[in-house]
Amino acid sequence: MHQVIEKIRGGLVVSCQAYPGEPLRHPETMAQMAMAAVEGGAVGIRCQGLADIAAIKGQVKVPVIGIWKEGDEGVYITPTLRHARCCAAAGADIVAIDATGRPRPDGLSYADTVHALHDEGVITMADCGSFADAERAVEAGTDIISTTLSGYTGERLKTDGPDFELLERMVKAFPDMPVLCEGRIHTPDQLHRVMECGAWAAVVGTAITHPTTITRWFAAKL
Repeated sequence: MHQVIEKIRGGLVVSCQAYPGEPLRHPETMAQMAMAAVEGGAVGIRCQGLADIAAIKGQVKVPVIGIWKEGDEGVYITPTLRHARCCAAAGADIVAIDATGRPRPDGLSYADTVHALHDEGVITMADCGSFADAERAVEAGTDIISTTLSGYTGERLKTDGPDFELLERMVKAFPDMPVLCEGRIHTPDQLHRVMECGAWAAVVGTAITHPTTITRWFAAKL
């Protein structure tokens, strides 16, 4: 097991992302958010975009999981080999990639992409939307599998919280594979349950680093 993957074992990875047009959308701001998360106990950071990856990597000592989103439909999380290579070049310790079976813009399969990246020494993480995605990713030789896209590809219902069912199935089926739980972890209690299910680590974003959404949760109770 690569030491970078070992560093996040049993811990909390915080996703620091802001969407286009939002007040916090700036690499320096995301780097500050990442630093604050690390001070709070985060063992890793997930972030989006080359500028953010570089800025955050320059400010934290924990592993950085990098992605590059292109659009917001179909395969848009690190959709091509070029995107993945750029994330690695920007400083990402781990590159997360859409691992669904949907057509990729460059015509390569997820397996093709993983093999090319492994030849270059890049650690890969498979963002899965279903158990079938996880199976293909493991067969492709990916380093990490995650529940990131569960509920967003049409293959599984979007649960109110984490997709515990998918997580448990992945953990049981692939006992030697690091399985990360990501997606809709909104409370510490949910995080605790995720870890009890056997997750290698958990990724929490919105509930920690997206104040607009958090404010809406509170405002909705007024």
